[in-house]
Parts: sequence; structure tokens; C-alpha cells
Amino acid sequence: MITLTTDFGLSSPYVGEMKVAMLRVNPKARLVDVTHAVTRHSVIEGSFVIEQVVKYSPEGTVHVGVIDPGVGTERKAVIIEGDQWLVVPDNGLATLPLKHVKARCAWEIDLERVRRFTGWRISSTFHGRDVFGPAGALIEKGVSPEEFAREIPLDSLIKIDIEPRREGDLWVLRVIYVDDFGNVILNLENYGRLREVELPDFGLRIPYLSAYGRVKPGELLALPGSHDYLEIAVNQGSASERLGLKVGDGVKVRLI
Repeated sequence: MITLTTDFGLSSPYVGEMKVAMLRVNPKARLVDVTHAVTRHSVIEGSFVIEQVVKYSPEGTVHVGVIDPGVGTERKAVIIEGDQWLVVPDNGLATLPLKHVKARCAWEIDLERVRRFTGWRISSTFHGRDVFGPAGALIEKGVSPEEFAREIPLDSLIKIDIEPRREGDLWVLRVIYVDDFGNVILNLENYGRLREVELPDFGLRIPYLSAYGRVKPGELLALPGSHDYLEIAVNQGSASERLGLKVGDGVKVRLI
């Protein structure tokens, strides 16, 4: 199985081009579209999305992620081998999924050697179709990475700095995802049992509850959500719009 996560959108032919290119390399590949609506160029958001899929995927799954604002530059195209596979640009996209794949080694894809497998020219602006997609299809087919990549140190991979920080009794967090309901997901896990969450920059103190419907429609709350990260929400509304928050924004939080 190969999962696909990109910021290509749905109105252009890019997703279709990538998928048929992959099927040309590996006609028996099973392709699962996670989303192609990651906010354009948002590596943090893409990393969160791939992490969630990795957590529920079986061993051997190949995850192809293409949020690649540096396409055509010196950034590496990499394969990460563990109990699952990541095929991504080396720009931090692997940061969150790496917590779950039990990585053993990493490989830098050799574009010329991939071209020998595909038989077509590699565009400098569409590595999803010409590099990442075919590489994922080759791995799922059983082709060893050493046939089209060279091993590199795992610790050389670029990671995004999205660790939560403490400032006294406050957590300094970042928004790592905003879903279609406007729920704001912050980069804090394993925070223990809470009664309330204070957002001092907004002058707000909101209840921490188990479900959206525990408050009246239109009211704010905090909750664990379905991804194990601290989440700020509005019942039947948008916390993102209410608070003016987007992916990458910093948020100070006091846990009560």
C-alpha cells in the first residue's frame, strides 16, 4: 500500500499525473489518497498529516509526501526505511512521522538512476511525478533502495523545530494543524489531566472537556481531540476564525 499526501490541490492534473506515473512503474500498486489539500508549502501541516496516517498504517506501508517548496534546488529527495517507509523531500516533512516508523536507515534518491527505471525526463519542477511517486512505487514493488539511492546518516535529515517550550508556568506552543472545522491543534502531547486551559494573550480561560458537545454551540473549549495533541475548538464553530490562528502561529498556554 502507498499513501499519498501533497499540496497539489484538486483542480490541476498534478495528482493524476503522479498516480498514473506510479502505476506505470508498478501496475499492481495500491494507492491511498490521504489528502492533496495541505496548505501550499506548509511543511509543518504536511508533517502532521503524514504522522496521523503512519500511526494507523500496517507494517510495510510506503508513505509518499510531496510538500516541496524547494523542488529543483539542492534539497535532497530521501527515503527513510523502518517498519514503514517515508519517501519525502528532506525539508522537515519527516519530522513528526519519524516518531512512529522505527527508522533504521535513510537514503538519498539518485535522480538519474530513477530516470533509468521510468524512462522519462525528470522535470526540475515536478518531482512528485518524476521522482517521489516512482520511488515509492519501486519500493512497494520490492526494489531495494540501493538500486536507485545511496545510504546517508539518519541524523543528517532535516527536522523542524516544533518542540513545545516552557516559560515559567506557561507552555509556548505552535499551531501544527487547523482542520476543516476550524479546530486548532497545538504541538503538546502527554500533558496530564486538566480542568481548564488559559490563553493569556487572548484573555481567555476555557474548560477542558472530552467532547465538543460538552459546551453550548458557539462556546470555546479545549480537549484531547482524536490525535493526542492539545486542541482548541468551538462547538459548531471555528476556533481558528474566533482566535485568528493559523498553522505556524505561536500560542502561549497555561494548563490548569
